[in-house]
Amino acid sequence: MNIQSDIGEKPSREEAEQALALLRRYAGNPAALAELTGAYPELHNVYPDNFVVDAAYKETLPDLQNGPASLIRGAKRIIQHVGISNFRLPIGYHTRDNGDLTLETSVTGTVSLEADKKGINMSRIMRSFYAHSEKTFSFEVMEAALDDYKSDLESFDARIQMRFSFPMKVDSLRSGLSGFQYYDIALELVEVAGLRRKILHLDYVYSSTCPCSLELSEHARRERGQLATPHSQRSVARISVEVLPGECLWFEDLIDLCRRAVPTETQVMVKREDEQAFAELNAANPIFVEDAARLFAQGLEDDPRIGDFRVVASHQESLHSHDAVSVLTEGELFSNDSLDPKLFSTLFHVG
Repeated sequence: MNIQSDIGEKPSREEAEQALALLRRYAGNPAALAELTGAYPELHNVYPDNFVVDAAYKETLPDLQNGPASLIRGAKRIIQHVGISNFRLPIGYHTRDNGDLTLETSVTGTVSLEADKKGINMSRIMRSFYAHSEKTFSFEVMEAALDDYKSDLESFDARIQMRFSFPMKVDSLRSGLSGFQYYDIALELVEVAGLRRKILHLDYVYSSTCPCSLELSEHARRERGQLATPHSQRSVARISVEVLPGECLWFEDLIDLCRRAVPTETQVMVKREDEQAFAELNAANPIFVEDAARLFAQGLEDDPRIGDFRVVASHQESLHSHDAVSVLTEGELFSNDSLDPKLFSTLFHVG
């Protein structure tokens, strides 16, 4: 029996040495040997709590998110916002009236992503915030955090938004009691094309008595001796303002501005005399949703610390099965022809 063997060309000495080194490497690495032979590697099912990650091991870890442009799926387009939302941590704030407060804060941080980059390392955004979270927070510290992760992620635009519930003690109308009102506030720092802008958002909750319903109720009393009550409802205005460079606009300042514009803020502590006073206050300040938007706007226009602004008001009707809404904007920052389909549904205030 003749056996013919065709093994091809004889390998060079260098090739033979490389093959030997490869075999020795695989011989000491079961997983790699399994990859070479096609066999499934033997896996351990006990957590290695004594395993230490060194620099050399970290270099071997895959990082697909920061891979080459060839790994991009879909259109190779710029992404305007990519990052994290609702990352929570305690942050300190200066206040006008009560010194410093530490409040649980929800952070949204995003950067722009160039068309030829696969993705970003999102943990860097969180690390940037932890690096600054022990400082008393302000727009200046937000800028420091933004600088950090904009530099780390090599992006051209970046944004930070922080949301929290701000407590402020308010007095009852007549009984002398007091209690805490909580205001949904968000701070936003936006950098686009090298221009940074500071934005403050506030949800202000108030009662709105319909002027038409008030007049009709009084007509029934006067003309027919018929007891009637005007309809009023809990209402929410989301006030968004640009804080001009070099200016300080306290949270309490914006709250006070809203109270002056529409004084029928919902109450915290109420006895009978306060309830009567609130009914009188509403009767003295009947208001359509169009009135609300314009009254808030007048106060915002008169404050020299405020640039562009937006007022979104929702009167959540007790007469109708729908709401009455209005949107008023000043300046290009908040101008938008299209409305978020769920914009007004986010204005519901849950007690």
